[in-house]
Amino acid sequence: MKSGAEPNTALLPRGAALFDRIDYRLIETPEDKDNLYLMRYRAYLQAGLIEPSASLRVTDRFDETPNTWNFGIYVDGELCSSVRIHLLTSEWRMSYTTEVFGDVLHPRLDRGEVFVDPCRFVADPDKHQRFPELPYLTVRLAFVACDHFNADTGLAMIRTDHQAFYRRIFLHETISPEPRGFPGWPTKKAVLMATDVRRQRDRVLARFPIMRSSAFERRMLFDRSPRQAAPRPILVTPSRTLDVAAPALGSAY
Repeated sequence: MKSGAEPNTALLPRGAALFDRIDYRLIETPEDKDNLYLMRYRAYLQAGLIEPSASLRVTDRFDETPNTWNFGIYVDGELCSSVRIHLLTSEWRMSYTTEVFGDVLHPRLDRGEVFVDPCRFVADPDKHQRFPELPYLTVRLAFVACDHFNADTGLAMIRTDHQAFYRRIFLHETISPEPRGFPGWPTKKAVLMATDVRRQRDRVLARFPIMRSSAFERRMLFDRSPRQAAPRPILVTPSRTLDVAAPALGSAY
């Protein structure tokens, strides 16, 4: 499904033609899951976050929780990146972020706040350098989820060296008292960042119009009950220009 407006490619920044070749796919089939877990392994191994393992796969118990959406980002039908979206509410608190920073988040969840928590953001090590727009097009899903779920706050539990990217795109601020160890990453620590979605939304959209989404796209991506079948893939075609000078993040974010 394409958006109603077609971009004028002559006015788009370098590499923006990639937007016409992207689709988002909810990872549900055994084959798609295996490809995702393999890509995670390759990305984390290249980034020095994990040691080699015989399984050649990275997965965890949160891949199957009912408050989880695992998305693959496909370019010309090939899996190039992925992100896992958690919806955190007073009833649904399952994620690594609440385990690592529970002292920060649980009191706010007790008060009824709603969080969108993206994690497991990875890109294929062989493709991320070819497509510098991938970080923007991948984290866009978190912004779309915030709109769909009317979230109070967008979160990001990330490596300490990636804070500048999230400040630049989503105007995130670091809210964790100190960096903490992340399960499965013996060589790195993580910080917790957050943004007030309602206060910052217009500023983000003014700077990065590609973050806009239609109500139809949001429903197709996220409007499902736990364990229901996946919605059809959504083809994303931006209608405005985007600064795509992506920082050198590597393949594991």
